[in-house]
Amino acid sequence: MPLNVTPTRKAAESIGRENTLHSFHEFPPRGVHPTPHSPGFGRAFSWQWLIPAAALILSACATGPNADGGSPAFAYVPNEGSGTISIIDTRTDAVTGEIATGGKPRGIASSHDGRQLYVSDAPTSSLKIVDVGARSVVGQVTVGKSPEGVSVSGDGRLVVVAVEESNSVMLIDTASRKPVANIQVKGKNPEHAVFSPDGAWLYVSAEDGNTVDVIDVAKRAAIGEITVGRRPRGIAFTPDSRIAYVACEVESAVYAIDVASRKVLATIKAGTFSNGLAMRRDGARVYVSNGRDGSVSVIDTADNRVVATVPVGQRPWNMALTPDGRKLYVANGRSNSVSVIDTESNTKVRDVPVGTLPWGVVIH
Repeated sequence: MPLNVTPTRKAAESIGRENTLHSFHEFPPRGVHPTPHSPGFGRAFSWQWLIPAAALILSACATGPNADGGSPAFAYVPNEGSGTISIIDTRTDAVTGEIATGGKPRGIASSHDGRQLYVSDAPTSSLKIVDVGARSVVGQVTVGKSPEGVSVSGDGRLVVVAVEESNSVMLIDTASRKPVANIQVKGKNPEHAVFSPDGAWLYVSAEDGNTVDVIDVAKRAAIGEITVGRRPRGIAFTPDSRIAYVACEVESAVYAIDVASRKVLATIKAGTFSNGLAMRRDGARVYVSNGRDGSVSVIDTADNRVVATVPVGQRPWNMALTPDGRKLYVANGRSNSVSVIDTESNTKVRDVPVGTLPWGVVIH
């Protein structure tokens, strides 16, 4: 049965959640504290407060909104060995379906409206476009041999793919699905290409080296490199685009970079073979997966210090946070599972079985 995302989203919107929840919290109105001896208590309290409140609760349960007021979020997990994308309902952490993509899906990103997924596929040298509602591949764009990391710009107009064998990144217009630029980088075997939230910059990590390429998005050109540690992999920006974090696998460390000056501000020792990164929306925490240790390190961005380490599955790779930041989903490549971390307590709450060789996670 197709994933019925649109009706659910419309239902959530029709509730007028923000306004109605404010109303719910104001039953009884602020400053009014009825007691059983208050005039008209039984009649007014029952009909004017309890029934509307109950209706709101039932409506919220029916649509299942997130804690941040949005519609239900789903985690999409590309399984490189299965040729599928697993769908996890983040409310229940249950797999609710699967999308057959064929090939070897790796890098993944979501369109801003959540209706499409962009997935890199090495066998076809392409970026595949998946219709979430139909649960099927509806298009593809040829990008070059061995495409991997994928991300979408802050305005949703561009999707980028890191292409390993050509040492380049390809920018694609999401509306027309046409390439608009193919940019060469100096790093060898680029793995991740990530937009800064303000859309000005694109950082590219390359496995065979110790630098990050910096691309000026407006100019569609690489304008410099930043020296970090050996084998840079995951990249994450703070929400204000001022600081970038880069995980370097061989160094087992994360490098904090000042975007304006392109200088390394701090080197943060993480677990062994650190690789994937995920930034919380408020920028207070950045999470790094440690491949050899089977763990995730939690870094406080205020002082760039590791404040917790959470055991997960085998060979944790790329990750994603729910919109409210309360749960982190970690793809475990050798466990064929996704570990779910409660970010309030920094504990793993469960492992969710998925397909073979999960590469990463995107949540919308």
